[in-house]
Amino acid sequence: MRDPAAAGDDSGDEEPASQSDKSELHGTLKTLSSKLEDLSTCNDLIAKHGAALQRSLSELENLKLPAESGEKIKAVNERATLFRITSNAMINACRDFLDLAETHSRKWQRVLQYEREQRIRLEETIEQLAKQHNSLERACRGAPGLSSGSTGITSTAKGSVQSAKGEASDEDEETEYFDAMEDAPAFITVTADPKHHRRSGSNLSGASEGHPEDWNLEDSVFESSNQSSYNESTCKDLLPKKRRRTRIPDKPNYSLNLWSIMKNCIGKELSKIPMPVNFNEPLSMLQRLTEDLEYHELLDKAVKCESSTEQMCFVAAFSVSSYSTTVHRTAKPFNPLLGETYELDRLEEFGFRSLCEQVSHHPPAAAHHVYSKRGWTLWQEITIASKFRGKYLSIMPLGAIHLEFHSSGNHYVWRKVTSTVHNIIVGKLWIDQSGEIEIVNHKSKDKCQLKFTPYSYFSRDVPRKVTGVVSDADGKAHYVMSGTWDEKMECSKIVQSSHGSTSTEGKQKTVYQTLSPKVLWKKYPLPENAENMYFFSDLALTLNEPEERVAPTDSRLRPDQRLMESGRWDEANVEKQRLEEKQRAVRRRREAEAVEALEEGKDYEGYIPLWFERKVDAVTGELICVYKGGYWEAKDKQDWSACPDIF
Repeated sequence: MRDPAAAGDDSGDEEPASQSDKSELHGTLKTLSSKLEDLSTCNDLIAKHGAALQRSLSELENLKLPAESGEKIKAVNERATLFRITSNAMINACRDFLDLAETHSRKWQRVLQYEREQRIRLEETIEQLAKQHNSLERACRGAPGLSSGSTGITSTAKGSVQSAKGEASDEDEETEYFDAMEDAPAFITVTADPKHHRRSGSNLSGASEGHPEDWNLEDSVFESSNQSSYNESTCKDLLPKKRRRTRIPDKPNYSLNLWSIMKNCIGKELSKIPMPVNFNEPLSMLQRLTEDLEYHELLDKAVKCESSTEQMCFVAAFSVSSYSTTVHRTAKPFNPLLGETYELDRLEEFGFRSLCEQVSHHPPAAAHHVYSKRGWTLWQEITIASKFRGKYLSIMPLGAIHLEFHSSGNHYVWRKVTSTVHNIIVGKLWIDQSGEIEIVNHKSKDKCQLKFTPYSYFSRDVPRKVTGVVSDADGKAHYVMSGTWDEKMECSKIVQSSHGSTSTEGKQKTVYQTLSPKVLWKKYPLPENAENMYFFSDLALTLNEPEERVAPTDSRLRPDQRLMESGRWDEANVEKQRLEEKQRAVRRRREAEAVEALEEGKDYEGYIPLWFERKVDAVTGELICVYKGGYWEAKDKQDWSACPDIF
């Protein structure tokens, strides 16, 4: 994927760029004219001095000199004449070039303007179609007799779960979403020299100070992170003991006619539109969720932190690192089937084991649980809500991520930001992350506010920029976080803070004086030939590697996904359609059972997850699917009798 900073008009959302392009073109022509004037001046000087040189040579010829010298002077005179003729020809050629450039620039400007107008017209048409489609869907949902009979059958608790989950997908489709970026505190950081910094009694309102000595370079976990995590030797140390695959078959070069797919979708129910695997990558959403653990060593380091604010820095870096794999990954993962699972057992190699299960299909929701014997547990339930805006697609993960450290009892909770896929219809796809993440330690009440700056063609900021501040329960800032979500995150200890000048929006900026930053996280380089392997990282390449003893519902055993990975896309499309139709048949059977239970006056529970159960979370008060145990014991016994037949 091309960097959006270099994409120019291809970004799809920067229509004002046309005026910028015109100004840039005129500026280029002006520069060329200026250079031509410089060349003309040089030509005049050459002509002037060349004529003087020829006069001098002619005078020498008239002197009585030996015959040999006269011949040489005559030859020099001829060369001077040729030099003057050549310089004149060069100037004339430059003038012709400038005239040609001006003529063609006007022609290309007209062509570009026409193409831009056509593109805007197409985008407006698509956006209008999307709105009409959403209106029709709402009309269908509101029509009597079309709602599912199972809606009113569920128990009160389950009904509240469904309404909470359905809020994102069933609300007014015309609603526009804006990330609350305006309320983010503006701040400026100034690096201080720890050798020269001295504490002084502060008379600044709201100023807070810290000791430079606290930034202990010998004992700090930050220092070990900075020195040892991201060099080649450590990357080798992190390689698993078991030899795992380092490549998959290259992605086939299949052409795809988008219009032929859209044409075949007209008049069909949205849920029954067969989307070909051409849009996919050979991993399921459960495997993509597991990819969040690629930089699990950040949490292993966080365990060793004695200070909760220091630990918060590593948790913040971990939350950002989960987006690093998305920068080139424009293909969508496979939607998991209801009851599909995915395990990643790295207990012996990296100290953790992970389990995901698809616990709901409408809306799609996945539950995830990770246990690490190195001192932490992570769990989450994520529902994906998406909005098609005509020009771009907004993907909003709903649900909280929980992380608890065993020894300290520190319990962190945060939520993911919005992902936006640009150029859905025209141009090259690219992905951006925008919004805010608030990480809260519910034991110590420490907070970290991270801001993901959305890409802008006119912004001077570094693309994919992330900034944030770690504060304690009293609101005192301790660390500044900075970096990009696709490359690295750094942490700087604050030694003094004060209120600065007021910005143009009327907000007061805070000035943080910090020590030199420490690198907490840095992205691993992609493997060789990654561009032909869906831009998978080293971990992603191993996620779909066949393994023995896994559950029969594991994503590795999904036939359409396996066929796609092998490059047999036509067969994969046939298999994908079979699996989706099988899932629809199961859903129809459940709906019939629900209607029957209603007629008999009985309660109908619907689908019950196998390895997870719904509970009210004690920290957030939300209903969430948590791991109830039993999976790893079933694996040890190889007793999978409870697993449904989904493949």
